[in-house]
Amino acid sequence: MIKVLDRLLLFLYSLAIGIASIVAIIAASGGFSESWLMDVVSDFTGDVKVVQGSVIGVAILVMLISVRFFIVSIRRDGNSAPSITQRTEHGDIRISVETVENLALKAASRTRGVKDLRARVRVSEAGLGILIRAFVDGEGSIPTMSEEMQRTVSQQIEEATGIPVAEVSVFIANVTQAPTSFKSRVE
Repeated sequence: MIKVLDRLLLFLYSLAIGIASIVAIIAASGGFSESWLMDVVSDFTGDVKVVQGSVIGVAILVMLISVRFFIVSIRRDGNSAPSITQRTEHGDIRISVETVENLALKAASRTRGVKDLRARVRVSEAGLGILIRAFVDGEGSIPTMSEEMQRTVSQQIEEATGIPVAEVSVFIANVTQAPTSFKSRVE
């Protein structure tokens, strides 16, 4: 809710500053007559109380929005890293998504024949959705290797974090080529 409010305030602030900039450019380039500008200035300074009150109100509003954006810009947000929160009888436990990704990579690397692993974690109501991207050496059965990797990753994540794993998807990106070694024959 706060982020939506900040976005709305930023839109209004940008609109007000944009209009003020356009008026300043037109006034500086001689787009308004001098007598009209003098009338506007005299209205601002108190000749017309309604205009003076409106100007003061808008100025206060723009100043408050400026203060809000200043505070938001210097405040350090402790929740910047995406995390998963678990409630226990002793309190909350927060585990970063990066930690879960590293645990998934560690578990997937135990599978024989996989190389160059990458992991992505999605958090949903059903549990964690984990995508493992891997290169394989092509020596073994890809379906068998993938099932073993899914089982290992799921078990390791659930044991280490206590968070249920809804699915582990494995994407085999390619087969790596082992460098061929040639033996020279002596005749």
